[in-house]
Amino acid sequence: MKDRLFAILQNKFLYIFAFSIIMFSACSKRSDVPATPTSGLMAFNLIPDSTTGPVVFALSNKSITNAPLSFTNYTGSYLSIYSGTRELGLYKANNSDSALATTSFLAESQKYYSAFALGANGTYKNLVVDDNLDSIPSSTGNAFVRYINAIPDSSQPVVTITANGTDVVKKNVPYGTVSDFTGIAPGDITVNVSNDSTINTNRTITLEKDKVYTMLIMGMPKVTDTARAVQIKYVINGTVTP
Repeated sequence: MKDRLFAILQNKFLYIFAFSIIMFSACSKRSDVPATPTSGLMAFNLIPDSTTGPVVFALSNKSITNAPLSFTNYTGSYLSIYSGTRELGLYKANNSDSALATTSFLAESQKYYSAFALGANGTYKNLVVDDNLDSIPSSTGNAFVRYINAIPDSSQPVVTITANGTDVVKKNVPYGTVSDFTGIAPGDITVNVSNDSTINTNRTITLEKDKVYTMLIMGMPKVTDTARAVQIKYVINGTVTP
C-alpha cells in the first residue's frame, strides 16, 4: 500500500486525483432530466487476520472494486455510489456466498463516507462513518488529522499525537474508534500508540498546510509476522481550500 494516495473532496475542497476522476453528475442529453443523487465511498481492509486473506466490499451484491483488497489496502479514492439507504457486504475473496459482515447505512447525496473492515479470529465488522468533510474549516493554515484504532485488542491503548513537543492528542482509544478531524499546524508530528505492554509503536509524519489526513492504526499485537504487526499508515483524503 502506498502511504500517500490522494482522494477527491467536494465543494470548498481542491480536487486532487490519484488514479481516477469521480464524476458526481449524471450525463443526459435532456436538461430537464434530474441528475441521479450520488455519494462518495472509500473502503479500507484493516483486518490483520492471516486466515481471512483479501476481502471484497459489495453493494447490491456487486464488488465496488476491480480486485479484492489485501490487508492495509484501500480503494485509493472515493468511489461514486448511488445515494440512499445502502447495504455494504464484506466477503472473503474466495467466498461470495457467506458475508463476513453486513452494514446498512444512509448515503446522503454529495456526502463522503469511509468504510473500514475490522476484526480477527472469526469476528468481523464493517464500520461506516460519515467523513463530514464539509465541516472542515478553510483558510486556517492548519492541516487536519483523524485516526482509527483498528487493532483488535481490548486494552484501549493510548493514542498520542505530538507536535513541536506538545501533545495535541492524548487519550485512551477503544478498538473501532474513529476520531474527528483535528487541526494541527503544518510540520512534523509523531503518532504513538501504546498500552505499556503488547502494543508500542510510533511514526513521524510531515503534515502539509491544508491537507486532510487519516491515520490508520492497525495490526495484531504479539505476532512474529512483521507485515501484520501493529503499525501506523496514513492516507491523504484531499486538500481544503477556500
